[in-house]
Amino acid sequence: MLTGLIRPVETRTITVEGDSLADVHAKLTAQVPAGWELTAAPVSMVKGSTLIKATGTMERRDGVREIEADTMGQVEALVPDGWRLLSVRAY
Repeated sequence: MLTGLIRPVETRTITVEGDSLADVHAKLTAQVPAGWELTAAPVSMVKGSTLIKATGTMERRDGVREIEADTMGQVEALVPDGWRLLSVRAY
């Protein structure tokens, strides 16, 4: 028997501006909901200004579930659309 761990695949982006990298980071992290993680935040300067702009990408990290099947092919077939197979263990 194989047990697979799956979780939903969902991303969101948010754009913020601030006076410093610390300000931008604080604004981004304040908007990340519970169960999500900020995964990228490239920054750029706002043209004609001293402001820094960042577009943060956050990904959902909660909602982990287990699925069970006898073969790896069956485990993969049980992964619903919009979900990712994280790991598989045999027992």
